[in-house]
Amino acid sequence: MLAVEDPATGQRITSVPNAGRADVDEAVRAAVGAWPAWRATDRHTALMSCAVVVEEAAAVLAPVLTEEQGKPLREAEAEFAKAAARFRYFARLRLEPQVVGDGRIEVHHRPLGPVAAITPWDLPVQLAVAKLAPAFAAGNTVVLKPSPHTPLTTLHLGRMLAEVLPPGVLTVLTGQDPLGEYLVSHPGIRKIDFTGSVPTGKRVATAAAAALKRLTLELGGNGPAIVLPGTDPALIAKSLFWSAFANCGQIGIAVKRVYAIGPAYDGIVEALAALAEKVVVGDGRTPGTQMGPVNNRPRYDRVTDFTEEARARGARVVTGGRLDGPGYFFAPAILAEAHDGMRVVREEQFGPVLPIVRCSTVDEAVGLANDSSPGSCGSVWSTDEQRGAEVARRLECGTVWVNEHLALPLDEPFPGSKQSELGGSGDIAGNTEPFVVHRHPPARN
Repeated sequence: MLAVEDPATGQRITSVPNAGRADVDEAVRAAVGAWPAWRATDRHTALMSCAVVVEEAAAVLAPVLTEEQGKPLREAEAEFAKAAARFRYFARLRLEPQVVGDGRIEVHHRPLGPVAAITPWDLPVQLAVAKLAPAFAAGNTVVLKPSPHTPLTTLHLGRMLAEVLPPGVLTVLTGQDPLGEYLVSHPGIRKIDFTGSVPTGKRVATAAAAALKRLTLELGGNGPAIVLPGTDPALIAKSLFWSAFANCGQIGIAVKRVYAIGPAYDGIVEALAALAEKVVVGDGRTPGTQMGPVNNRPRYDRVTDFTEEARARGARVVTGGRLDGPGYFFAPAILAEAHDGMRVVREEQFGPVLPIVRCSTVDEAVGLANDSSPGSCGSVWSTDEQRGAEVARRLECGTVWVNEHLALPLDEPFPGSKQSELGGSGDIAGNTEPFVVHRHPPARN
């Protein structure tokens, strides 16, 4: 069995099954068996039923999500609401054939088959449904493996969804490695959809390459935010702050480093620090809590180490840091005078610490922002929207915002750049393969 821990106390909550190779074989066998009938079904009704299940599950499972992940209860409830909306959105979508050429050539899309979906611990419900909804809409079956840090909510939700889906369409397997290795290398799996770190993503890609399986990787980000000269800190500080510290800084597309140019620097540091000092950090089940704990001990230690290394190399910890007592609580930290040689700038910290780098020119800020192997998301902040948009187009990211961050409508594509993504994430087309039909009348003799 696999122990599940409450990050607010550091204590064991319960245990879930620690699946092995035989469990993978059984789950994939069920997914393969269910696929022919599922792909031939009108799946609109099933996906709408899934949306209802997710909505109704929130009352029971949002507290469970808070208990195992740490986020405030209202954020857990919001995660269920977004997941239900995603099921509804994909229930309405259809991939119609595209007619090309002289009108006799049709490009169709067909499902791939059983999909292995692997999700992380930051947004367990939302990211699970981000994989399930488009895969189901395309006609694929899914074997879903949640993070061993947050398996409980996904396991319960999977059982609820299985009640409105045909047998074998969805199986949830919980456990530690080598469970993921067994799953992605299984010959019955046709596609792998993975969200997680870059190093793990590379191992997944290696496993997929042996059988040339279709692959979607949504990997780490180290999102830069550039604050242009002349920007009023009072106008942007709150939005910029929560773009970095939402979910305790544990969102892959969040702001992870700030580049403030010239006179904007001191004002931005002061404004962000003032906000950080007012944040109520505590148990997500306590009313009024704005930020819960870091989810797990390894991440807590990493954030602590990055902060101390930055301090030793000249950064000034304006506010925030590790809190005494049980649980993995870390007050939001603002690091002034950070620079490119620090790990907290060069690497994704994925936690509640934000380095702010002083730059002299826009060119310097853009160059530093682009000097990163991940390229998921970024943002530019400016009182001049047109100027902000011009700088935004220079960032090497899949998605760039001007004067906001984290906003992702369901109908927006989510591309990645460099080592942040491979294969197209979160849409029906990425869960299908095209095939072409040529229609011509019989030849006349």
